[in-house]
Amino acid sequence: MVKKKETPKTSSNDSSKLSNSNNIHPIKHDNHPRFRQELTFGQKAADFIATFGGSWTFVISLSLILIFWMIINVILYAKYQSTFDKYPFILLNLVLSTLAAFQAPIILMAQGRQGEHDRIDANYDHAINRKAERENRKMMQDLEYIKQKLKKLSK
Repeated sequence: MVKKKETPKTSSNDSSKLSNSNNIHPIKHDNHPRFRQELTFGQKAADFIATFGGSWTFVISLSLILIFWMIINVILYAKYQSTFDKYPFILLNLVLSTLAAFQAPIILMAQGRQGEHDRIDANYDHAINRKAERENRKMMQDLEYIKQKLKKLSK
């Protein structure tokens, strides 16, 4: 005598969620919303400038440029009593102020985009956690079903 295979009962709501969650596996990077996002030229530029502007490469290269600027001006002044930017280095201050004026809003744009990335990641993580929770519930139902069948068989 062949017994009919019984399946654990799930609500229609749970089964529709499970079937929907099996169609697309959200852990794959191809499905992550951030990787599907098309970036504009401005967004790419802001990300690059913020990344470069916050790096040691930028700090060291800017320091070398400043030191070179000052040395050249001091040498020119000592040798020829004339220079393109005398000691208080007013032109250098203007260049640095302009750099800061342009760099600050670009970094703020990049930080805003990072906040957007964090929100997308949080929503994505929440979806994955919900899927894992549904899968755990399904496994617990299956385990409970197996326990009941084992109890019936042992009697």
